[in-house]
Amino acid sequence: MSQQGSAGNVIAAIASFFIPGLGQLVQGRIFAALLFFIITAVGYFFWILIIPAIIGGIFHLWSIIDAATFKANSTPY
Repeated sequence: MSQQGSAGNVIAAIASFFIPGLGQLVQGRIFAALLFFIITAVGYFFWILIIPAIIGGIFHLWSIIDAATFKANSTPY
């Protein structure tokens, strides 16, 4: 992933749309992937309670946006 908006980021965003955190995993960010997946899964698991479901939805949306706007750290020469 060389820059924001690249094809890799689009694929990562689509992957996160279906499974939260999968886009971050595709980008090689394991901790972020686990964090997004666990928080979203717990929120969706308790869907009967309104607040956790809203939090799960917010984190799912954040996961998609984060995967789409990720910019890899590059060292300037």
